[in-house]
Amino acid sequence: MSDTSTPAPAPGAAHDAHGGHETNYVKIWGILLALLVVSVVGPMLGHPVLTMVTAFGIAFVKAFLVIKYFMHLTVEKKYIGLLLLTMLAIMLVFVAGVAPDVMKHEGQRWTNTAAIEAVEKGLKANEAAGHGEHHGEAPAEAPAAAPH
Repeated sequence: MSDTSTPAPAPGAAHDAHGGHETNYVKIWGILLALLVVSVVGPMLGHPVLTMVTAFGIAFVKAFLVIKYFMHLTVEKKYIGLLLLTMLAIMLVFVAGVAPDVMKHEGQRWTNTAAIEAVEKGLKANEAAGHGEHHGEAPAEAPAAAPH
């Protein structure tokens, strides 16, 4: 015989597999949809600062809602946070390791001629506009490109 004593779930409420927490996924989906509309219509207003602030704010809220209600990270084991911090630390170590090389124009066996040319072009344009004068001092020469 089957046990029919368990009550049926309430209409419109979804039960997740992690302990019977009730979440109205349609309501969360509606909020996400409304935030999407705001983030699409916002740039049409023509205020760049307001657009950037609201875009990042909306992105943060949407990411929080997705993580909390759809990814179920709030009910996962506590080592999820430790894994997240470990991945973040590894990414920071990677960025710190490659940043000194990426930010240079020259290395031991390589030269980024495009970056050097862009800097020289920018300096010439700046001088032509009259912004490169420093109380009679001549502007510093850019280093010459090494042969490939």
